[in-house]
Amino acid sequence: MKSFLKIALLSIMASSSFGCAQNYYNIPAESYAKKVRVLGVAPIFTDAESDIRHPEKEALIPVIEEMNRKNESELVARLKDTGAYLSVRTTEGRADQLFSSLFFRRERRSDAGVVYNKYFFKQPELKELIEKNSVDAVMVVVASGLTKREKLYSSNYLSYLEQDYNFLTLTAQILDAQGNILWEYPNFQQKLRSLTPLLNLQYADFDEAEANVTDKVDVKFKTVPGITRALGKIKASPVRSDVKVSSSYQQIFDEMVSTLKPQFRFPWEKAREETGREEARPEPQARAIRPVKPEQKAVKVQQPAAAPAVEAEPAPLQSGEIKTESLTPAGK
Repeated sequence: MKSFLKIALLSIMASSSFGCAQNYYNIPAESYAKKVRVLGVAPIFTDAESDIRHPEKEALIPVIEEMNRKNESELVARLKDTGAYLSVRTTEGRADQLFSSLFFRRERRSDAGVVYNKYFFKQPELKELIEKNSVDAVMVVVASGLTKREKLYSSNYLSYLEQDYNFLTLTAQILDAQGNILWEYPNFQQKLRSLTPLLNLQYADFDEAEANVTDKVDVKFKTVPGITRALGKIKASPVRSDVKVSSSYQQIFDEMVSTLKPQFRFPWEKAREETGREEARPEPQARAIRPVKPEQKAVKVQQPAAAPAVEAEPAPLQSGEIKTESLTPAGK
């Protein structure tokens, strides 16, 4: 009896956990699955003109571009591993050239409490890229600089400094040939919305403040070699054996791919959907059927021969009287 109750309780918990599949797309999930069977993935773009405030920006940009290049193949592998597509392929072309041809504008947005850079692309060039690579849609990922307010804590978590800091971020979109955004990251279909930075380019020097016995904490930019080492920290790929990937990139890829996997549904949920579709179908309207009248046979009636009709004489006209007949035109 106890075992039965445990099983029943677990079933209820599983049903509540998975019973309502979350749709992370900007269109119905079934429409997305039918529309995007072959997905193209553009090389990760670097927006050098974005809000990157590092004093050695010219030296930093090549580091970001190289890190993008090293890790973009992992994103393709992760997308293939979802099983959501018939094929996932990289698009042709260099990242800088593609971004230059596609880029239309960027907006610093704050949507649902999430601060991020939103990108808009030229529709004709986007359509050409999709058709040239024979894909249904293309995924574009952009590395950019972003300044936003955050709290940074000391190493012992006893102090913090809240102010604006300069970050590197990754944002992504899946677009069709018409420029429609089918999916995006940060994802606003999630209940808990957030954007994990790729890296904070600054740090608060609590140790210096403590050493100088002052409450004034200086905010400094990390060095370019330090940023290179931070982005170069690696760990094993979850989908490719003997492949190491940047920990910073892998964390964001995890978040992206988690919203692109086909959602689990129990068999009874699928049956319920089918039943709902059947019930939603309009019932066929019955055609009016006229009752068939029984065929009546003509009955010949014998009538006596009528006497020949005597033609009546017309009434005489009085003098000056003209007899007229009113004729009504046909159709009135």
